[in-house]
Amino acid sequence: MVGLGMTIEHTDEQTEMVHPAALADLFTPVDLGPLRVPNRFAMAPMTREFSPEGTVTDDVVSYYARRAAAGVGLLITEGVYVSEDSGPSTRVPRLFGEPQLAAWKRLVAAVHAEGGLIAPQLWHLGAERGDHAEFNPGLPTLSPSGISSTGVARGRAATVAELDRIRDDFARAAASAQEVGFDAVELHGAHGYLLDQFLWEGTNRREDLYGGSLEARTRFPVEVAAAVRAAVGPDLPVIFRFSQWKSGDYTARIAKTPAELEALLGALAEAGVSVFHASTRRHWEPAFPEVAGPDGQLGLAGWAKKVTGLPSIAVGSVGLNQAFQVAFQDGGRAETTGLEPLLEQFGRGEFDLMAVGRVLLSDPSWVAKVREGRFDEIRPFHAEDRESLS
Repeated sequence: MVGLGMTIEHTDEQTEMVHPAALADLFTPVDLGPLRVPNRFAMAPMTREFSPEGTVTDDVVSYYARRAAAGVGLLITEGVYVSEDSGPSTRVPRLFGEPQLAAWKRLVAAVHAEGGLIAPQLWHLGAERGDHAEFNPGLPTLSPSGISSTGVARGRAATVAELDRIRDDFARAAASAQEVGFDAVELHGAHGYLLDQFLWEGTNRREDLYGGSLEARTRFPVEVAAAVRAAVGPDLPVIFRFSQWKSGDYTARIAKTPAELEALLGALAEAGVSVFHASTRRHWEPAFPEVAGPDGQLGLAGWAKKVTGLPSIAVGSVGLNQAFQVAFQDGGRAETTGLEPLLEQFGRGEFDLMAVGRVLLSDPSWVAKVREGRFDEIRPFHAEDRESLS
């Protein structure tokens, strides 16, 4: 078992020791409500910025279709803007506008033709949009309190009327996703972006009904989840991605104890969230190592499943020996490792799906190679893989 703060390092010999038969259970189906996912691997959302004017191109269509063809059970797209003020880039895809929705319909059809399933990640950056947006620079940057995850003042606090509009933007985007054929939707409530800015006391300094106690800080994400559920009906899976860490603070916690996590996630589940995607930098690290007994070894996805009883998705440096902030540096790389920690956690029932990110940037066929035991053919991740749609 790998302890808190340790980096997994495996030799090639250790990697090859994982026989395909040991991985067989990872290739069994799992049900997310009425949606049957054919195996336990998901593609993690990764911002690419290859969509000029917010419209996915034929290259982006092929990028996702290749990974579906290689056996990824559920693809979760890069973050997708839900509104005109969601973020700063003109090259991040959007889920509004006739050309944009028509392009998404082609992409979804291409993924389905390869036997895959796909969900968009609905994204509003809040304060992380910054004060110098290229996309709609005349619109204000809105967030709970006008504070970024690094504590820097950015934009301004949203009024209640503006929050009502943003909530409706999320719901409208979810309905559009359903209309073009997506199989599920994911709400980005992690990493210091808008929904997470409400959850974390470091960025939520409001003194109205949306700030103060944990219950009050959870209120706006709960309203968004409820509006999305109402927009898509009872059957479409609604995934909520959350994290303890922020892009400006890796030690941050939105929930300091399992009881706080249960209160937070329970409110979201009651509002209509049906799957929790627990984002961590290293999936094998315990979320609450101070807890005595076997529960002290549970990762964040394991705790999400334990306190809600709902399916969970784990993520964080799967099959790689470096966390993303190291590997993403210029000239950075991450070598492939064995999957023993993943198998340990899955054997304990900690997660239902494992999301894979960087290894699918470097090697679209990673899932197929793992299934067939071709570990020596897996291409390690290089920082320059961010710059292509291979």
